[in-house]
Amino acid sequence: MLTLGGCLLADRPEPALDIPQSYDGSSRNPRIAEAALPPLDWWRGFRSRELTEIIENAREANLDIAAAIARIVQADAQARIAGASLLPDISLDASAVRSRASQSNGTGSGGASERNTLTATLGASYEIDFWGKNRAALRAAEQTAVASRYDREVVGLSTVVTAANAYFQVLAAQDRLQAARENQASASRVLDLINQRVNAGTASALDTAQQESIVNSQRAAIPPLEQTLKQNRNALAVLMARSPESVRVRGGTLRSIRYPRVTPGLPSELLTQRPDIREAEAQLAAANANVENARAQMLPSITLTGEGGYQSAVLRTLLRPESALFNFGAGLTQPIFDGLRLQGNLDLQKGRQDELLQNYRKAVISGFADVENALDAIRQTALRERLQGEVVTSSRRAFDIAEQRLREGTVDLVTVLQTQQTLYQAQDTLAQARLAHVQAIVSLYQALGGGWLHKPIEANNAR
Repeated sequence: MLTLGGCLLADRPEPALDIPQSYDGSSRNPRIAEAALPPLDWWRGFRSRELTEIIENAREANLDIAAAIARIVQADAQARIAGASLLPDISLDASAVRSRASQSNGTGSGGASERNTLTATLGASYEIDFWGKNRAALRAAEQTAVASRYDREVVGLSTVVTAANAYFQVLAAQDRLQAARENQASASRVLDLINQRVNAGTASALDTAQQESIVNSQRAAIPPLEQTLKQNRNALAVLMARSPESVRVRGGTLRSIRYPRVTPGLPSELLTQRPDIREAEAQLAAANANVENARAQMLPSITLTGEGGYQSAVLRTLLRPESALFNFGAGLTQPIFDGLRLQGNLDLQKGRQDELLQNYRKAVISGFADVENALDAIRQTALRERLQGEVVTSSRRAFDIAEQRLREGTVDLVTVLQTQQTLYQAQDTLAQARLAHVQAIVSLYQALGGGWLHKPIEANNAR
């Protein structure tokens, strides 16, 4: 049995992860990497007071975060329940009974048969945790409580990222709306010029119809953008646990947002920075403890019991020495045949352990991939925004020249129509490129696990 008990700590699988030395294209200097850890309030780097207010309100009032905190309370309670088996179970029993035997039971005895019985006893029982079964159950519950704390950090980080992206969607929709209205105004100016040429006999009704189509297209582009703006404002209200009517989001323009510089640090730091990886690690530790508990259930259990107190027929003699009673005992129970229930439970826990091991490995590998994708997205979207800005500049210059020549009557209408459409499309694409760039920066902060104090978390820490 001692040999078998020593095997309970075995079979803890290793993740066997290959940690890269650095991210692709990132700094390889450890000193720079240490200084590059995401700050707790990384959203302030965008230099938007309204964004900071929205995120701070969401962190305080978000209902998903509140639900995650409630799960922490439940996990702590489960840990206390599991820890109770390591302590003696003590109970106090006091009773007063008055009884009377039947006078016609055939024994022939007569006279009064009423009697009183007063009892006061203190009982205790304790299971010796020789094989660590109860300690393993407690350890599993404590690790589950730790995982619930990391889950709260995951929910909090997700809430911040969602709020930031929704706010940037508001700004992008406002930029696109402004461009659409300006384009509608310029298309209307061109339509007026074409009507003047029609009146002068230098343009046809076909030219008017083509330009009217462009004006109407610009008008039709406005309602979907207004809908997008409204939906994202409502999404921000939900994140702050408020009704949409009580929240006012001013917004502005993405051009006022500052792009903070984010560097990823060292890949090995990701294992401690990302709360989802730490949560998966705690869940795996709980599964390891559950496997130990399932194995220990197959071994003998030793229980000590004791009871002591007083019993008397009269209250005044209840506490006298001759009324004292006690009993002590020890019991040993060894499962022999249970229909393979214990073996099935062990297989179940081992399967759960393997599942969580794979989840942990996937969380780590996915974390590395998330950082790489975010780094590449920042590079590509920054390049796209710069090039698209050049497209807008040249397209606007071409349209201004075409409009001026249209006033002078020295350009054909086909050229004017082409320059209009090119400019309108380029402006809208630029707004979307800015949005993609700023969201790529947010995704890197999320991939790095920024926004929470990455320190060891214990199950009994105050939340």
